[in-house]
Amino acid sequence: MTGKSTNGSTHGRQVSLQLTFTNAQGRQETKVLSRSFRIGRAAECEICIADPVVSRKHAEVVLLADRWWLVDEGSANGLFVNDRRINRLELEGDIRVQLGEGGPGLLIQVSYPRETAAEKEDPLTVTQYQKRYFDDDGEEEAGEHTMMMRQAYKRVQKKQKKRYGSIIAVVTLLFVLAGSVAVYKHLQVAKQRELAGEIFYSMKALELEFAELLESARKSKDPVTIAKVKQFEERNKELEKSYSHFVEQLDIYEKSISPEEKLILRMARTFGECEIFMPEDFADEVMRYIEKWKSTRRFANAVARARQNGYSEPIAGAMLTYNLPPQFYYLAMQESNFNVNACGPKTRWGIAKGMWQFIPSTAKYYGLQTGPLAEVRKPDPNDDRHNFYKSTRAAAKYLRTIYDTDAQASGLLVMASYNWGETRVNRLLREMPENPQERNFWKFLEKYREKIPQQTYDYVFYIFSAAVIGENPRLFGFDMDNPLGFVES
Repeated sequence: MTGKSTNGSTHGRQVSLQLTFTNAQGRQETKVLSRSFRIGRAAECEICIADPVVSRKHAEVVLLADRWWLVDEGSANGLFVNDRRINRLELEGDIRVQLGEGGPGLLIQVSYPRETAAEKEDPLTVTQYQKRYFDDDGEEEAGEHTMMMRQAYKRVQKKQKKRYGSIIAVVTLLFVLAGSVAVYKHLQVAKQRELAGEIFYSMKALELEFAELLESARKSKDPVTIAKVKQFEERNKELEKSYSHFVEQLDIYEKSISPEEKLILRMARTFGECEIFMPEDFADEVMRYIEKWKSTRRFANAVARARQNGYSEPIAGAMLTYNLPPQFYYLAMQESNFNVNACGPKTRWGIAKGMWQFIPSTAKYYGLQTGPLAEVRKPDPNDDRHNFYKSTRAAAKYLRTIYDTDAQASGLLVMASYNWGETRVNRLLREMPENPQERNFWKFLEKYREKIPQQTYDYVFYIFSAAVIGENPRLFGFDMDNPLGFVES
């Protein structure tokens, strides 16, 4: 469906509907509409509803053949009528619609006008005109005027048959050729996308397969292990090169998208997600969180603190040692704003402390000693969680451990696990197919959005959006250079 307007009239009678909804200002609003219109979060939608559950272009209400239809525009959270998800519905009477389960509601009221007696007795239809003047079937006597009309039509028709016959043949041939080329191109693009996806997820599978070997290589200098790691790295480089080639062929980064969207695509790939299959609404959601970062001084102040204390390079170095994206630097920003003395609230798991906000049990598991003030919400010089170098190494090791489990080498799933707990996330992941193509953040979000706590959802999008800003802060209005610009690409 498109957003093109369609006049709402039946033989001159207006076919309109009444829509009641909550507008962007949080007020209830009622509109009477007589043309097709779109509903969504995007500003260009005629009915704009600012709610995170609502997709950028969520639905369209279309007037077709004097009947109103409600159509889902491929929204992430769906359309619900009477607690049943629908894709397309003919509208009549009073209908209550929900944009996503538990999302904002709409009341659509449609009343079709009845046909009048005068309209039923249309004096002369197009068919009757055709029969009267152009159908020479000899069944009825024709008057002089009618006969002249018929003869003139036959002469014109005879001339035009020859003239337009060849034109129609050429146009038909061109349409067939154009259609064949379009179908061929579509099939080729679909095939390339499929192959690119297979290559990308082969890289992920290879990374998981070699996870244990890479861990051994970090602990020992065994020449056999090192040789196998080298083979893995060479194979992965070949796959990376092939994948990059397919992405270039598909023009993923060259189509009419903004510089901001290109950075979002690249960051998705950096964190181990296939940008080719990125959900339509993901970029819009990331931009929404970028606006939140821009509304405060938090990003600039945190980066300044990391620079002043010399934290940036050691954090990036620790991540790279464990074959992790250095952009996990922004996880520490989200956890503590790079404050080594940060202390979280008291919870049933104890008090999280330090830049990486380790709870006591996790800290001990990764070799950090908790001090005598572990149960008091104040910094403790005898607590390793406040030691920048020790806690950063422990954080990198912990992230790597999550990375190599059911998170299947997805940085975004790792973030969700770090915040919500890897046990909870892994429990849900194990209900999904056991391969990276079907078990990734895109699929996880699609399947479990209603189960993911809002805090965890925010956590992932804040870190990801901060990493996008960090690639080119000036593009987003921050007066600074990339905090990780020293890392070789």
